Amino acid sequence: MEEKRYSVETILNNLRIKELNEMQLASLEANKNNDNVLLLSATGSGKTLAFLLPILEKIDINIKETQALIIVPSRELAQQIEVVFKSMGSGLKISSCYGGHKRETEENNLIQAPSVIVGTAGRLADHIRRGSITIDTIETLVLDEFDKTMETGFAEEVSFIIGSLPNIKKRILTSATRGSEIPDFIGLQNELELNFLTDEELPVEKLEIKAVHSPDADKIETLFKLICMLGDKSTVVFCNHRESVERTSEMLIARGIVNEFYHGAMEQQERDSALCKFANGTVNVLITTDLAARGLDIPNIRNIIHYHLPNTPEIFTHRNGRTARMDASGTVILILSSEEKLPAYVDSDIEKIKLPKNYNLPDKPKWTTLFIGAGKKNKINKTDVVGFLSQKGNLKKEDIGLIHVKDFFSFVAIKKIKLGEALELIKDEKIKNKKVKIAVAK
Repeated sequence: MEEKRYSVETILNNLRIKELNEMQLASLEANKNNDNVLLLSATGSGKTLAFLLPILEKIDINIKETQALIIVPSRELAQQIEVVFKSMGSGLKISSCYGGHKRETEENNLIQAPSVIVGTAGRLADHIRRGSITIDTIETLVLDEFDKTMETGFAEEVSFIIGSLPNIKKRILTSATRGSEIPDFIGLQNELELNFLTDEELPVEKLEIKAVHSPDADKIETLFKLICMLGDKSTVVFCNHRESVERTSEMLIARGIVNEFYHGAMEQQERDSALCKFANGTVNVLITTDLAARGLDIPNIRNIIHYHLPNTPEIFTHRNGRTARMDASGTVILILSSEEKLPAYVDSDIEKIKLPKNYNLPDKPKWTTLFIGAGKKNKINKTDVVGFLSQKGNLKKEDIGLIHVKDFFSFVAIKKIKLGEALELIKDEKIKNKKVKIAVAK
């Protein structure tokens, strides 16, 4: 077999990572000698790389068929893993499959079989039933955040997928919580467990947990004052229901708090737009359901607000995992009405916040987001977007913020003060000789 086209050192350079952490090193070593590995490690600790590196170790580059399948609980996690894998620069192909993504696009991507496929259980099962995925050559199976996939009711689909793969030789399961039951149909036998969870999965010195009392059963006024007190720091507000998410977002907007909302009933483009605006600083407040409690990998989220109390300790942990990631710090705040008490799994001695009588609205964000109606499938990349805005829109490097290029559209942050002039300059221009829709993202 010819030599592999990558090394760990090269991959880390491509990812701009100095070295693997203890958990990642342990996973790499364990997977060399064990066919069944259960990896328990906190959200944000780097589990994605901990299973992608062992996958690369197993792939035979002489086989031009799919060799590894990764099952995830959400489309956002699938997208995240795809981005990391491509950034590793191995030269191997990966394709992602998930609901909300055009099935025809995925089928076209699967014609020339990728080495790795990542996706949600429902869509992967659909492709297997349609014969779109080459199943005989798949030897490595990863269930990332397997417990969450089971929670969301996809056990039957996962069972079908595994039962359809006749030649699985390696299984890797990951989770950010301990004690989750592993169904027999996964086929995990004599597994080596790597447990990097601590009794306090998020260290106290990195994550502060506080509470604030709401005098009203409807907590919107308390939430408003709390956000005003927190200022313009990046904040995620968790609600338990989609309707509550939209209602809360609308009521905050009416009070002058710029925000975006995010939940599972939104169209894919709407979801992408909301997350991109939050990530690039167009808004500093994201109102969401627990959909964002897993797989949402946005750095520097400073505050987590539990507008509605989580239903289980596990949900509490995963919501909180959006902040205090890696070496950052963060604050978790629970809003309690007069009828609510602190959950039993939260220390009763936590700090109680007293809201000031006088408050000012947070500063309005300095960025806005442009929608560009072209993406990867139109051969558009980040360099093309920067070049276009610089040359045609007369924008300087510091005027252009984060860029997210999706399959058929892109989002780019630009300074608000430059918006009017830039839109006027580019309204009749083409990107790579193509006229595409360009407008402020909705």
